[in-house]
Amino acid sequence: MLQMGPFSGAAPPATPASMAPAQAPPPLRRVSPAGPHRARVYRSARLNTFSANGRRRTAIMAGGGDRKGNPTAENSPIAGGCSDSGYDEQVMDGPPKIPERNFAGTPYVPVYVMLPLGVINMEGEVVDPEGLMKQLKILKSVNVDGVMIDCWWGIVEAHAPQEYNWNGYKQLFQMVRELKLKLQVVMSFHECGGNVGDDVYIPLPHWVTEIGRSNPDIYFTDREGRRNQDCLSWGIDKERVLRGRTAVEVYFDYMRSFRVEFNEFFEDGIIAEIEVGLGPCGELRYPSYPAKYGWRYPGIGEFQVCYDQYLIKSLRKAAEARGHSSWARGPDNAGSYNSRPHETGFFRDGGDYDSYYGRFFLGWCSRVLVDHADRVLSLANFAFEGISIAAKISGIHWWYKTASHAAELAAGFYNPCNRDGYAPIAAMLKKHDAALNFTCVELRTLDQHEDFPEALADPEGLVWQVLNAAWDVCIPVASENALPCYDRDGYNKILENAKPLNDPDGRHLSAFTYLRLSSVLLERDNFLEFERFVKRMHGEAVLDLHL
Repeated sequence: MLQMGPFSGAAPPATPASMAPAQAPPPLRRVSPAGPHRARVYRSARLNTFSANGRRRTAIMAGGGDRKGNPTAENSPIAGGCSDSGYDEQVMDGPPKIPERNFAGTPYVPVYVMLPLGVINMEGEVVDPEGLMKQLKILKSVNVDGVMIDCWWGIVEAHAPQEYNWNGYKQLFQMVRELKLKLQVVMSFHECGGNVGDDVYIPLPHWVTEIGRSNPDIYFTDREGRRNQDCLSWGIDKERVLRGRTAVEVYFDYMRSFRVEFNEFFEDGIIAEIEVGLGPCGELRYPSYPAKYGWRYPGIGEFQVCYDQYLIKSLRKAAEARGHSSWARGPDNAGSYNSRPHETGFFRDGGDYDSYYGRFFLGWCSRVLVDHADRVLSLANFAFEGISIAAKISGIHWWYKTASHAAELAAGFYNPCNRDGYAPIAAMLKKHDAALNFTCVELRTLDQHEDFPEALADPEGLVWQVLNAAWDVCIPVASENALPCYDRDGYNKILENAKPLNDPDGRHLSAFTYLRLSSVLLERDNFLEFERFVKRMHGEAVLDLHL
């Protein structure tokens, strides 16, 4: 029998209403993902019957979609395949018994859980501290190592330059310390809202958006001139356009204030790691696939690197230094947000991405990305001297099986089939003793091929490439899931990536962060599966392995 932790005995302990078995909604059924951050998880009504040959027939009625990425009529995995009654009938032979690895005695990998995006409100206050404390105690009961929290620039420095409000975070950190949990803290210099999974809206600081009204070139811009306010353009890293400060000076002052305000938590070892936000969604990439501008998976996205005045100036300087001033432009044949590589002259096989101009342009895009991270992480190390820092890299796995890797190129990763685009990033992180945090470790390539064969995605191949790029330069590698995960197959895939089988050097992840704490995770069946996963990440034995 699986040890049931907080739920052992005749009845579970008093918990939030979402965990009470009598009121619990039907369990979630996880379907393979539809996109990079789109959770194809839907609540369903099940009707189980048996056919004449004894095989179980399961009819599933899909629920509606929402802004967290649950399917709508347009993007549901079963949309278009339903009968007139609204049911999709599937025939199964019962749940497959896939052999599982025994992770007992394997290295201990710490497990953290991301807290909800809106745990601190725009007034800088903890939302529902009593309810949150109950949830933190539940996590603690299954030996979770700690939690991850976003420290939002748009909340803390909301109203005026260098006027910081850390009050809510102090209360939250004290709650975490009382339970003897650890903290991973994210310096979140980006907007929250507009991306799949965002259930709150946290803009950039008001005084920054005021500057943006008169000088919109502080934002990344696409070829149509649309400004993306997810984060600031890297073109102003060294431009004094923010009330006399450069962007990197603003980031440094914010990080230094945090270090001073929370010194006791550093001294006590409560803060285990600082993850430094480097772009949209806190990730080191260009905002090349914004849903608010109509992007849909598996579109290749669009370049955002050469349309604001500051990055145009940088590109012009690079082109003139190369001796080809006519190259100071973005490609005019790279398609649009939802194009496929073969539809474009730039990304198609044998396309301009591999021409002299294409190699110059993509190399410059990549250097701007790496240089931005280099500058910000250098100052982060100065602010957090002696504290572990990390940077997050997004898992852009669609079109990975094409020659150009178009979606990665548009996001700034110069990683076509004949070049390793992640080695320079790993080398830069090595320079700063920074860990690499990578996403999408729970995704399976086969699932992608079944649902979106046209995307030519390969998340497993991408994960293996990025992990090895980091391990080759001996930097720590942490990871997180890109999509909500509640099932054993997803957890097993995470475990396989966390602790590679028969690795001659015994390499493994330094930590794993689960996305994210919610009432759904805390539902009885989901949480028992999560507890089992935590035990295996910690190298403990479980008694119900499928061998």
